[in-house]
Amino acid sequence: MAAPAITPRLALQCDWSDVLFSTQEPQRKVWVCCKKGSQTSYGDLVVLGVSSDGAPYVSASDGFSADNITKRSIRITHHDSGTTATFLAAGDIFSNIHSNSVLSLDVTTGGLGVSACSQDKLIVWETSTGQVRRMLEGHVSSIYTCRFFPSGIVVLTGGADMQIKIWSAETGQCAATLTGHTGGITGTAIVDRGRNMVSSSRDGTARLWDVGMSACLDTIANCGCMINCCAVHVVDNAIDLGEPDKCPSDREVMTEGVLLLLACEDGTLQGYGLQSRKKLFEVTCTGAVNTCAFLSSTEVICGLQNGQLYRYDIRNISSPLQHWGESRGPILCVVPFHNGILLSTGDGSCLYRDVTKAESTLEFSGSDGDAIHQVAHAGRTVYTACRDGCIRKFSIPQNLL
Repeated sequence: MAAPAITPRLALQCDWSDVLFSTQEPQRKVWVCCKKGSQTSYGDLVVLGVSSDGAPYVSASDGFSADNITKRSIRITHHDSGTTATFLAAGDIFSNIHSNSVLSLDVTTGGLGVSACSQDKLIVWETSTGQVRRMLEGHVSSIYTCRFFPSGIVVLTGGADMQIKIWSAETGQCAATLTGHTGGITGTAIVDRGRNMVSSSRDGTARLWDVGMSACLDTIANCGCMINCCAVHVVDNAIDLGEPDKCPSDREVMTEGVLLLLACEDGTLQGYGLQSRKKLFEVTCTGAVNTCAFLSSTEVICGLQNGQLYRYDIRNISSPLQHWGESRGPILCVVPFHNGILLSTGDGSCLYRDVTKAESTLEFSGSDGDAIHQVAHAGRTVYTACRDGCIRKFSIPQNLL
């Protein structure tokens, strides 16, 4: 498969807001650059003065310009490449929750967050303040994935100890432990309201679980390589998911019409009928597939270790709708959002992209090159989990999307 066209990417000094709006620095200057492949153009943003309301007057050098400057956002344009992006600064930085690399997080619209770090700490906290509510103790090694059930008060986790655990976010008690995998748990996906869930593992298998009985109902797939991520979604009725060879158990609820998507280390993206247990497709990408997600009932997207993205219509999976990349690190997380996706990378990038366009339009600042392992959102508020131990909270103004 031909390599994708590499689109230009803008980058801005991570603490740009602190510097440009500082009242202490006599000389206020931040760097900006535009990367395309191996070529990088650099420039500076220099504060020339300050308006009566404290906003800086900024001059840009070397073909760059800056406008729409506020304490939380700035729009940068590189005129030679025709590239424009708006950068957001975090409204809050929660550095008190974890002291080590944050590996996973999730949030609810009800004001709770849950996150796990490389120190094996699993913590429930308040999204408004970052105040720690409780520790969830029971895993014995790194926790790779944590998420809320749709109720917003029950947490699902999995980790290197090969265990899947279900917790009460209200009491901190572990209600159930699911075992059976022979490798670390790399991902989980909740079916409908949560009577069933799917897990993916380093052991190469994806399993369907009965949550209430804490029992494995079946092994859906054995991919022969590590599975890095899984996702489920009810798909369009026109898509044939196959028929099961035997009548499903009465403990299997709402699996009809559901497609299971698997991101595999061998560079394949695989799809299975969850109820039929039939493999429906396997497409080969240009590198290890780290993450995958559904954009709709007919479209999926996956992100690769080599920084590339593939978007497919599952009604015609033979060739991608889009295959594109930028000068970024490995793609670690892809989350559907608004009319596109939120994605995070191994080089500290986090951005929003309209999937119908060839470039990113909104960049979330703050990481100084530290990997952002996970991104989550509640409405227009976005949270990032970073290797520097911080969880950053961004509020997207109405005029930016």
